[in-house]
Amino acid sequence: MQFTTLRLEINNDIARLTLARSDKHNAFDDGMIAELLSAMATIRQQPNLRLLVLDADGKHFCAGADLAWMQRQAQMDEAANLADAEQLAELFHQLDTLPIPVLMLVQGAAFGGALGLVACADIVLADARARFCLSEVKLGLIPATIGPYVVRAIGLRQARRFALTAEVIDAEQALRLGLVHQLCDDLGEASKAMIATLSNNGPQALKACKALLQQIEHAPLDEALRRDTAERIAAIRVSDEGQHGLQSFFDKQPPRWQGR
Repeated sequence: MQFTTLRLEINNDIARLTLARSDKHNAFDDGMIAELLSAMATIRQQPNLRLLVLDADGKHFCAGADLAWMQRQAQMDEAANLADAEQLAELFHQLDTLPIPVLMLVQGAAFGGALGLVACADIVLADARARFCLSEVKLGLIPATIGPYVVRAIGLRQARRFALTAEVIDAEQALRLGLVHQLCDDLGEASKAMIATLSNNGPQALKACKALLQQIEHAPLDEALRRDTAERIAAIRVSDEGQHGLQSFFDKQPPRWQGR
């Protein structure tokens, strides 16, 4: 499938999705959102994928909302704005619930809606000079559709400060807040190492682990959750991948998925 604002490449069991509007600092508009949703749908249709790498061309990961798009929004009525916002909310939901792990690579600025993408990723590597900002209130707006994901990532207490002040968050502070997991002097080399680390793990186990974490995020620690977690581990122990992984461990042999 051909896109105009991004690239989707699938190499064996790894997908790479690249924001490709570097002349606009990869800023969001309705066209990019539609293409990202289409790319998410394509990725979900590939059962053999084990990982999505999401990165961006150019100096900046994403500068937030495109100015021309914002001007169009200002001329739209509330119903049209609602439909527009629902598309963006759906994008974050689709990325957040993608069955496979999402590795995100961030350089330069990640402002506004870009923080929604960052907060939806499973693992975020950032350049040591990267900068982040919940900039919406400077424009008289609010970080609404990204809010649930950002609050989950950094906690309500920190979100209250940075959403209200629109302060720029440097890379070190983003690391301390938990917005990113690792700072890198060379994103390319760091991403290769992380991809290799993830590739050592069972592909079905990665999906099952992500589904488990999503299930227990808000579930009360009660009998139903205890039963659910017991059923999940029992099922994966007797699965083909689980049996092979355990036997490989006992035989002191690498499982079939390692080194791919």
